Amino acid sequence: MAHILVVDDAEDILQLVKNTLHKDGHIITTIANAVEALTINLGHFDLILLDVMMPQMDGFTLCREIRYKVDCPILFLTAKALEQDIIYGLGLGADDYIAKPFSTHELRARVQAHLRREQRDKRSILHTKHAYFNLSGKELFVKEQKVPLTKSEYEICELLARYKGQVFSKEQLYEQVFGFDGKGDSTAITEHIKNIRAKLNALQIDSIDTVWGIGYRWKE
Repeated sequence: MAHILVVDDAEDILQLVKNTLHKDGHIITTIANAVEALTINLGHFDLILLDVMMPQMDGFTLCREIRYKVDCPILFLTAKALEQDIIYGLGLGADDYIAKPFSTHELRARVQAHLRREQRDKRSILHTKHAYFNLSGKELFVKEQKVPLTKSEYEICELLARYKGQVFSKEQLYEQVFGFDGKGDSTAITEHIKNIRAKLNALQIDSIDTVWGIGYRWKE
């Protein structure tokens, strides 16, 4: 059971999401105004679903405002499924997106995938040549400095580092990280890798290698 916040200005969507996720035993809080979401305690939510196109404040702006206040997964519910919109949303710190119109099966599967990720029990340190992972805390450190990764970025890094040298396609990375029936989203993975590289390069390391036409691997 998880406590999930849904922010969408469409009452029918709020009701659909609430009814759908309630079947899995989750507690659902719905808000129809993004500005109102800034006035409540967001820290006790296990996952947040945000519509993009809302009056007063859109979902992109809300995500940017709350990303560093919460550490739970943030997913967009959006009809803005163009590649540039997806890239922009992921760049703000969102973990995933669900394109409208969506099936209730897809909604439940994606939410469950992200919640399973949050509940994994890990108790060790994973070392690579230039960095180390605190697996229990889901943190990556370079030269004792914590890399400011989103949850999705961290999971991608950990997977690649665990199987150092093995090449993963974009579809394999999406399936392994998000677990949605093997249905990979290459746009999301490409943008996550881009963001990860920028953050690692800022600390003078270049650990992710592109194998052209195949995928990505952790070099050392």
